[in-house]
Amino acid sequence: MKKWWEALVAKFNSIKGENDEQMALSMRNYVLLLVGAVIIIIGFVLMSGGEPATPENFDYGIFSWRRITLAPIVVVFGFAFEVYAILKRF
Repeated sequence: MKKWWEALVAKFNSIKGENDEQMALSMRNYVLLLVGAVIIIIGFVLMSGGEPATPENFDYGIFSWRRITLAPIVVVFGFAFEVYAILKRF
């Protein structure tokens, strides 16, 4: 039995469009663009949340490690992955 990663790579390698040779981006590029968009959305979801700040009650949760460090790194990685997905030639 194949590992799940090998099955995923085999499925990705089997993706072919009928006009891949004529188009600037192939179907594989579009799949990679979709993956990059999902990564960016995950980064923005990591940034969100918490209670709105009011003059009476300030929420210090906006300064959490997840929102200040992790989420921007995920978003920047998503944009870098998008650039890779556009420039990759199959």
